[in-house]
Amino acid sequence: MNTLILGSGGREHALAWKIAQSKLSDRIFIAPGNAGTRNIGTNLPIGVTDFEHIKTAVIEHDIDLVVVGPEDPLVLGIYDYFQQDKILRNTPIIGPSKAAAMLEGSKDFAKDFMKRHAIPTAAYLTVDANNLAEGMQFLESLSSPYVLKADGLAQGKGVLIINDLAQAKTELTAMITEAKFGEASKKVVIEEFLTGIECSVFVLTDGSNYVILPDAKDYKRIGEGNSGLNTGGMGSVSPVPFVNKAFMKKVEDQIIIPTIHGLKSENLVYKGFIFFGLIQENGNPRVIEYNCRMGDPEAESVIPRIQSDFLELLVAAGNNTLGKHKIVFDERCTATVFLVSGGYPEKFEKGKVITGLENMNNCIAFHAGTAKDIESNAVKTNGGRVLAVTSYGYSLREAINNAYANAENIHFDGRYYRSDIGFDLGAR
Repeated sequence: MNTLILGSGGREHALAWKIAQSKLSDRIFIAPGNAGTRNIGTNLPIGVTDFEHIKTAVIEHDIDLVVVGPEDPLVLGIYDYFQQDKILRNTPIIGPSKAAAMLEGSKDFAKDFMKRHAIPTAAYLTVDANNLAEGMQFLESLSSPYVLKADGLAQGKGVLIINDLAQAKTELTAMITEAKFGEASKKVVIEEFLTGIECSVFVLTDGSNYVILPDAKDYKRIGEGNSGLNTGGMGSVSPVPFVNKAFMKKVEDQIIIPTIHGLKSENLVYKGFIFFGLIQENGNPRVIEYNCRMGDPEAESVIPRIQSDFLELLVAAGNNTLGKHKIVFDERCTATVFLVSGGYPEKFEKGKVITGLENMNNCIAFHAGTAKDIESNAVKTNGGRVLAVTSYGYSLREAINNAYANAENIHFDGRYYRSDIGFDLGAR
């Protein structure tokens, strides 16, 4: 089989790395890819939302399966584009329809969907310019801290958690009337703040059947102790210690099954990954958010723990036969530490030479913001989040220690990483 993966980050490198291990895999193409995916397949200089050129690539390279990494092409309707094209409609695409992708594309849609299907989540109110005064009153009814979420996609930066009520009101006004997050914050979801420990659960579904992937926990803030600005993700671990059989039974019964049944009952076509961002409150799961693709940096910890033929599972999701398959996990733990550019998530420089990649020991370095300098053959930084260093261990502590030992072997000017990934789970 020939597979096309859309995206350029660590998630897409992890997908390519795993797909390459399949007995079904022939050629892998990544659009646009990065310096790491060049070592696995063929990078194509095509943007993830350039549907016309993606179509050309599918035809030219005889692509049998398309796997969508990031959210933008899904929310913009790449699945529908394929279905409406006479040539493309028989090429399976791993990703939901445009209507179903609104689970991620609109916080308001997702909250309303959960309400319709009795899926546990936080109390909320959706606010726009027409009911801003009602939004202020709702904030006053809540206890600190206050959660403001831009309704649309904001590159992972559209969520504000604010301790002061007056500041929360100011930020709400800025989001709506001053377009702080552009079109994404024309509507804002105000949420009750949930206390507890977060985790991420993933399923792969064909719309009726599903397999549950390894669970994970990611770390979004730039600084130690979850301080500072939100980022695309500074690291992740898998599994999460408190996610035991009893907790997962609740997740499956109260969240996964109602979500898939809800999608089907509303005729929302969904073939792909569902990411459930959860919080554990007194042993009970509640949904913080949905994503309609694999998480990043969670994918870099989750995918290495899948022992099953991953491409086989993806093909089954695409052709509605996932019910015939089971998934097998590697029992070892994994930990991922992200190396980022100095200054990220604010202003940073690109083009820094990366050294030490040849010194990896019992570790996988998934490339994210990297590029290959054709003239010098050097690998250079090409983004804020540069490399995801993933290691195995027979305990979470061992996996984390291995990841940090390997992270120390990689160098580039301005390199930064958090030194406390997993510490909140007792893996210090």
